[in-house]
Amino acid sequence: MADLTPLLAFRWSPRAFDPAATLTADEAASLLEAARWAPSAGNGQPWRFALGHRDDETWKRILVNLPSDDQPWARHAAALLLGAHLTAGTAASGTTVTGVARDAGTGAAYDLGQAVAHLTVQATALGLYVRQIAGFDHAGLAADLDLPAGVRPLVVAAVGRLGDPASLPTALREQEVGLRRRRPLADLLLR
Repeated sequence: MADLTPLLAFRWSPRAFDPAATLTADEAASLLEAARWAPSAGNGQPWRFALGHRDDETWKRILVNLPSDDQPWARHAAALLLGAHLTAGTAASGTTVTGVARDAGTGAAYDLGQAVAHLTVQATALGLYVRQIAGFDHAGLAADLDLPAGVRPLVVAAVGRLGDPASLPTALREQEVGLRRRRPLADLLLR
């Protein structure tokens, strides 16, 4: 394997989170600051976040919109973070964006992905872990969080400290403690 920075080499997406650990205000600010500094086309920063700390109202609203098979482990995360992006023509103030045409299906979502990636690397630097969930009730979560028009939910990130894999159901436990595998680099290259 090529030489990687430890922040990337040791990044991991567990399901076993410590149910007693919390996310401090400084840690939350650090994660969001990392996302804020992610690259974005035209510096538009078309991402928005909703952060819920364990058992607060935002956390509960995010949790109930996750798939039923993800809720048992996600409920142990110290925080649940909704990552959303602006749809085409929506600016932070709700006004129309001029100058740079953005495809809501790809451009803003791509930029949100970069922001979440930066947040994830920062989490690793802080000794935290992030597991992303894309398959959730997007419409239900938008309604439950009363998101403004033009803000599209895309990903939920469970954030916390590593927990005990023995707390997971057998099938998930085996995935949790198994070897991490990636496709060979050659499989990823088109040419």
